[in-house]
Amino acid sequence: MEGMVQSSVPQYSKPFHSLPRNPTSVPIPRIKATHRRIPQLTSHSFLPSISSPLPSSMLLKKGGTVPFATPEVGVSNTETREWAMQDFYTLRKDVETVVERVEEIRGGAGLMQLQEDLAALEAAAADSSLWDNRAKAQETLQALTDCKDKLMLLHDFKAQADDAETIIKLTEEMDSIDSALLQEASGIIKELNKALDRFELTQLLSGPYDKEAAVITITAGAGGTDAQDWADMLLRMYVRWGEKQRYKTKVVEKSVGEEAGIKSATIEIEGRYAYGYLSGEKGTHRIVRQSPFNSKGLRQTSFSGVEVMPLLPEDSLDVEIPEEDLDISFTRAGGKGGQNVNKVETAVRITHIPTGVAVRCTEERSQLANKIKALSRLKAKLLVIAEEQRASEIKQIRGDAVKAEWGQQIRNYVFHPYKLVKDVRTAYETSDITSVMDGELDPFIKAYLKHKYTLAAKPTGLT
Repeated sequence: MEGMVQSSVPQYSKPFHSLPRNPTSVPIPRIKATHRRIPQLTSHSFLPSISSPLPSSMLLKKGGTVPFATPEVGVSNTETREWAMQDFYTLRKDVETVVERVEEIRGGAGLMQLQEDLAALEAAAADSSLWDNRAKAQETLQALTDCKDKLMLLHDFKAQADDAETIIKLTEEMDSIDSALLQEASGIIKELNKALDRFELTQLLSGPYDKEAAVITITAGAGGTDAQDWADMLLRMYVRWGEKQRYKTKVVEKSVGEEAGIKSATIEIEGRYAYGYLSGEKGTHRIVRQSPFNSKGLRQTSFSGVEVMPLLPEDSLDVEIPEEDLDISFTRAGGKGGQNVNKVETAVRITHIPTGVAVRCTEERSQLANKIKALSRLKAKLLVIAEEQRASEIKQIRGDAVKAEWGQQIRNYVFHPYKLVKDVRTAYETSDITSVMDGELDPFIKAYLKHKYTLAAKPTGLT
């Protein structure tokens, strides 16, 4: 027994690499990578250096990119080259499409007229008597800035399209396909398509306040705790949208619910055309889901109201509201700290008695500062309502409060028993509810603006 143990130790104490191999095993084939030397391009500084003739990524339509599926063992270089050529042909077609789109947009924008307008505005801005009328001077300078920005955008569109087209032509002249060049062109096309989509949207914005920043007020409606939680979800959705647009977002007021969520919140989103894009979000938003606050997990329907108004500069609010039309009340501001919070009545609520329109401001530390800001928001809100109702004076407008209840919704968010987000006004819908709640609102905004433009273009009296 002892001899058996001694004889077995040397057999298994040998290193693994010294054990004999199975002569019948199939050897693993190896692929030897071959590289073809390509001269470095120096005439185009924007092009990346040539690295490898074999593509490492696959280019999709509209500039999307995904990694290539790595060819398995035994795939020939001829088949790999065929895959790369198919990707190149797809990209070339996308480039041709975007070049045609750029030319169409530039032609429809009226470049000659824009250049004439620019020359006229520059002459007016250089006039020594410009600031005799301050309001007119600011209007002239703003128009000059808008004209310059529009011309610069149109020139940038042309330059980016030319860059992508140049890369395609260079690739056609080469003996092999370079993945770095194709990815460069793909990235250009992807960003250019986004910029063109945004430019087309701005052409649909022609309202007097569409270029201004926006103030969003979210209020929980029918549904109890579920409605308060839904209001908090909407708050996150709009903040995420503003961040994706690279706008400056700030939650200036938030009233927290007793159990979960929020009772109300106010967000300021500062950026060009913020109000124009978000104006269509005004209304009641309805959610259908399995309630996380119901022990039986029953399906619950809740509502939250969203109001949107422009964030206008104080000097542009040329509106006089009689003092007797205002009901001003003061309360203690809620919060988690601060010397004045819950001690001094700094929160201000102003109600316009004829219309019932009310605003509340709590973010400032003094009562006077809150009163000034609340009055400014009230004026902006009344101006927007007057513009929507085509009223010539503030006293002619009607109340325009959003009712967060059944039958008033503009959009439905269904989480259960299926997933769907549908706009009631435009009939646009998507099943990707996760992306929508993460701030992907551009398709809904675009659909509403086109719907609004179609309604405005329809002759009066036509049904």
